[in-house]
Amino acid sequence: MTQRFYMGVRTAVRPLVSLVWNPRITGLENVPREGGFIIASNHLSNIDSFVIPVAFPRQIRFVAKKSLWTQKGLKGRILTWFFTAVDAVPVDREALSSGKGALQSAQVILREGAGFGIYPEGSRSRDGKLHPGKQGAAWLALESGRPIIPVGLKGTQELMKLKLPERGAVTVRIGAPIDFSDLDPAASKGKKRRLMTARIMDEIQALSGQQRSDVPTSSARSEF
Repeated sequence: MTQRFYMGVRTAVRPLVSLVWNPRITGLENVPREGGFIIASNHLSNIDSFVIPVAFPRQIRFVAKKSLWTQKGLKGRILTWFFTAVDAVPVDREALSSGKGALQSAQVILREGAGFGIYPEGSRSRDGKLHPGKQGAAWLALESGRPIIPVGLKGTQELMKLKLPERGAVTVRIGAPIDFSDLDPAASKGKKRRLMTARIMDEIQALSGQQRSDVPTSSARSEF
């Protein structure tokens, strides 16, 4: 039921998004046709979790703090509709902060054959730079055996401003599944995660063209 709702909303919203923003989407051929997969993207705006599902031909799910479903007023109703539409998974703040609850939910999503979206930086970049990545995406790939698809977003930070950006200013670049076959199979899981995370961030940077920062995102509680 939720997937039918998700795809129905996506079908209805995508023409409007194309008309208003005309996003440039490249690399759709890199999206697996079946089975679960992990989307690892840079994070420039709160609206990224809306742009990515609209851009992808398959369902992409995220986790979000449960309190976003309980806010009051018009904003609360809009948030409830949005997170229901994208079939987001509510996770309580404590579990989300620790990362454990989010990763457990992610494994369920991957086993069900959907795409799972994760922002390795941990929180949106407030200065537009690409910040160091955390190891959640690498952990998921190791534990699930699912491929990681890197994504580079450009221009989404402008979508939250009052003035609409020029058409074509938003870009979604989808990379090929990241190849980790050269990693030493005898290496510890910790070393593998570190090497994988470094490669993930390199791939995202190549797609997004962002300047790198050595400083972690200051407000990051989790990667979701």
